[in-house]
Amino acid sequence: MSRLSLLRRLSTLAPQALKHPHPSRFAATPRGPEDAILGITVAYNNDTNPKKINLGVGAYRDDAGLPVVLEAVRQAEHNVLQRGLDMEYLPVAGSHTFVQRAIWLAYGDRIIHERHNRFAALQTLSGTGACRMAGELLTRFLDYGQRTTKPLVLLPNPSWANHKPIFTDAGCDVASYAYYNPATRALDIDACLSSLHDAPNGSVVLLHACAHNPTGVDPTPEQWAAISNVVMDKGHLPLFDMAYQGFTSGDMDVDAASVRLFADDGHRILLAQSFSKNFGLYGQRVGCLSVMTDSQNEADAINSQLKIIARPMYSNPPIAGVRLVEEILNCDQLQRLWRDEMKGMARRIMSMRSMLRDELVQLGSQHNWDHIVHQHGMFCFSGLTEHQVQQLRERFSVYLTANGRISMAGVTSENVPYLANAIHEVTRNA
Repeated sequence: MSRLSLLRRLSTLAPQALKHPHPSRFAATPRGPEDAILGITVAYNNDTNPKKINLGVGAYRDDAGLPVVLEAVRQAEHNVLQRGLDMEYLPVAGSHTFVQRAIWLAYGDRIIHERHNRFAALQTLSGTGACRMAGELLTRFLDYGQRTTKPLVLLPNPSWANHKPIFTDAGCDVASYAYYNPATRALDIDACLSSLHDAPNGSVVLLHACAHNPTGVDPTPEQWAAISNVVMDKGHLPLFDMAYQGFTSGDMDVDAASVRLFADDGHRILLAQSFSKNFGLYGQRVGCLSVMTDSQNEADAINSQLKIIARPMYSNPPIAGVRLVEEILNCDQLQRLWRDEMKGMARRIMSMRSMLRDELVQLGSQHNWDHIVHQHGMFCFSGLTEHQVQQLRERFSVYLTANGRISMAGVTSENVPYLANAIHEVTRNA
């Protein structure tokens, strides 16, 4: 029978005749829970209330509530397109130019000069990929030849929801250290320092460089110094997750101060960087993992192992977004424009914080909402209970995570009165 005849024969068979004689090997797969944040967006999209507000997604929006592409990015995109570049694979470690500029952005000229050739690094799939690569490196090579247990990664309580599965899936043990005090809605520095002091010597301590997610609560310079001291005394290894450099205060150097302080104090730092927020390149997945070492030989060895880890995982990182970051960071004019736009984004977030707090005060709320303006970055840890969050959704079509985290990027000058009134109503009798 010819191939064409066989296809015609199959097309006439009843559907049941095409069934495989054996059941699916995945038939018993249990259904997993929806991602907490992505589930919010699904519910929001299905809501028909014209006043609905999505405060769950961690992506910047303008004052009309629309996604933003920076003008610096648009110009860089035009410049790159004009060059007619090919789309060949990047090396396994990604773009060397980008990696060097990313490290410079984090540490600045002085530290880069002092630690010349002592950084191992590679381009990653944004900050999530950088954290995962860090976890893989820790599992395989932390205290290589000496460790008999899994590396212990300590996360602040609370931390970004994805941190725990990232490091658990990478083979690390994960625990937490004290950080946020719900009663004061601020950092509990005494509990934090005590918790880090009581942790097993040589633990890996994950630190949010700025704009702590989900609380928006950052240590002061003096508190950062105290944290650095206890981390050094205990022989802990600092792993910084820096997803919001420049986006927090509008100043790259201010937002990198914690990382640079630890470098000056003599720590050997692992640093995960994301360029999603500060460049608005969410879907391009641009990130970097860097490891501060004691020598070029050590850096070369770690670089070799990072490439070995990356090769079977995703082979090569994507090329489009990283070219845009390179174009901006290598052009003084575009870099100035980008920094100005970043300041504008940070200022809009700050203004929304002030407007929301002021609206609540004007409504006569008996609660203290000053923490809204004292916290930093994209997120506000509102203090709303899970029941109050549910009431916001059911009564007002206002969507946020169950722990009360508000994405301030979803707040606009148009919807802030409605939002404030909704919060006031669900907290009136609390």
